[in-house]
Amino acid sequence: MRLNKFNPANIRVRDQRGGGGGRFPGGGGGKLGIVGIVIVLAIAYFTGADPAQLLGGLEQAQHGQTQQQAQGGTSVAESCSVNQYSTEACAHLASLDETWEPKFREAGIAFQQPILNFYSQSGQSGCGAAQSAMGPFYCPSDQGIYIDTDFYNEMSSRMGAKGDFARAYVMAHEYGHHIQTLTGTAAQVRQAQSRNPDASNALQVRMELQADCYAGVWAALNSDRIEPGDIEEGLGAAHAVGDDTLMEAAGRRPVEAAFTHGSSAQRREWLRIGLETGDEDQCDTFADLRG
Repeated sequence: MRLNKFNPANIRVRDQRGGGGGRFPGGGGGKLGIVGIVIVLAIAYFTGADPAQLLGGLEQAQHGQTQQQAQGGTSVAESCSVNQYSTEACAHLASLDETWEPKFREAGIAFQQPILNFYSQSGQSGCGAAQSAMGPFYCPSDQGIYIDTDFYNEMSSRMGAKGDFARAYVMAHEYGHHIQTLTGTAAQVRQAQSRNPDASNALQVRMELQADCYAGVWAALNSDRIEPGDIEEGLGAAHAVGDDTLMEAAGRRPVEAAFTHGSSAQRREWLRIGLETGDEDQCDTFADLRG
């Protein structure tokens, strides 16, 4: 995917690489946030690791963080030029902002740019500690997208999700969660999960699939920058991060009730819907629940 030229002054970036991280509003003052706990438990399920050890390690990492501004004095331009992956992520962020802001304006919904947070190995988020094993994630508490760019090497070598558009899909998916936060979808889902804990995983799957669809919509609306092979890369990445594929790779039998992101087939399908329609209204993964 051809990268957009972007003005660093127009995007929001925070860099924790080499800076030891910082404390963010809503970070829980040294306690692992609920989102972090959920992610850790998912990692434990897929890998067979002891969740107590993972939680303990994250708690220690978090307690070791000092209250300082992340990478104080580092400019956005410098953060975006650390490596190829950083440049790509910043360019994708700028494109996503430029694509989605007008849609919010047209709908009369207040728009706020998310913050792209770079970290290495471990860092801090408004949802608790960040660790590279988590992979990229979105934290609604501080409206931040968190990425350790080393994950892209892992995604390519271990998961088989190769190519620049595969990386663009990851960024666009996390941005999709930001859209859900701004539109109120995320809050509604959390309320529904609280009322019906047994349906919590199923509702989370719908959230993830909608984010996949939003990623496809963004790509469709920027089709002039799509290159040959990009769509295949994106669909391949969606397949690689399906719950059933990850479970099988970890030597476990896929159990649909334990899915949190959707099967490979589901993730491919909803990304495809976004790519083919370019219409966010087609991304209503909750439609059947409303009858």
